Amino acid sequence: MAAEAYAGLGAWTPEALGAGAVLPVVSAPHTVLSRAGAEVDPTDEETVRLAADLIATMRVSPGCVGLAAPQVGVGAHVFAVNVTGHPKAVTVHGTFALCNARVVEATRWKAGREGCMSVPDLTGDVKRASRLVVEGALPGSGELVRLVTDGFEARALQHEIDHCAGLLFLDRVAGAHAIYQRKVYL
Repeated sequence: MAAEAYAGLGAWTPEALGAGAVLPVVSAPHTVLSRAGAEVDPTDEETVRLAADLIATMRVSPGCVGLAAPQVGVGAHVFAVNVTGHPKAVTVHGTFALCNARVVEATRWKAGREGCMSVPDLTGDVKRASRLVVEGALPGSGELVRLVTDGFEARALQHEIDHCAGLLFLDRVAGAHAIYQRKVYL
């Protein structure tokens, strides 16, 4: 599709989805985490409800900056992100959800530490693009959007897109030497 067909988030807000339910998060090695999610109709009522549920679940989960449908046991290409207030965030688009998102440009690759609600006891060093262009559809309206981002938000988007493709951050680490036991701070 031509770039002119895409817009930014515009006036879209998560409130447009309605209230979501808090869902349980599945942990590895649950099989849904290793399978690519199906593309969805972003205007379908079930997709809109799923997006609202992802945002509701993300909001009540301390430290969570993103959550994908496979993490709540649903094999669908839908995720939510919000890096607002994170100390490593540079560009921040606020709370949003995307359907059928794909990376169209990735540059400035850097290694960084990642964790995941579905892999609660480990973190790992993952090399990801620190400048990113992503295209996807907004749940509810189905409007096609193009987001240009960088830094921590770029990392979060790639992490969630990987979940939708059946990949965990553990699939992206350079080896066992780049995996660490998660530190617990009291």
